[in-house]
Amino acid sequence: MFHTIIIVGNLGKDPELRYTASGQPLTNFSLASNRSYTSADGTQVKETIWFRVTVWGKQAETAKQYLHKGSRILVEGRLNPDPATGGPRIWNRQDGTPAASFEVTASQFRFLTARSEEEGGLPAGETIEPGGEDEIPF
Repeated sequence: MFHTIIIVGNLGKDPELRYTASGQPLTNFSLASNRSYTSADGTQVKETIWFRVTVWGKQAETAKQYLHKGSRILVEGRLNPDPATGGPRIWNRQDGTPAASFEVTASQFRFLTARSEEEGGLPAGETIEPGGEDEIPF
């Protein structure tokens, strides 16, 4: 049997790198995936699902080095069900309300935020088109 999950989202906080007792690096981060749709009654609905992602090995060190809160990435991996329930991990928040955590072990991830976008440059995929009064003729 085989399953895989692909998630596109933004990091909720900076990645946390640590090492196992045997020296294997692992990085954890939270990833928010957003979706908007119009309900049957015409109301605009915005939905956010949070995933707890674990990355191992060399990719863990790369994630810690280059990712930060707000980075947009694509994660491919597998869901880790709660051994007790077979579903997401269920827990209670500090205020007593129930919550669920979807946990994913990443097999790979891809950067979707362009470096220029992070540095205040052009968004990914956007280019400057020549034209208009300010065009410099070369």
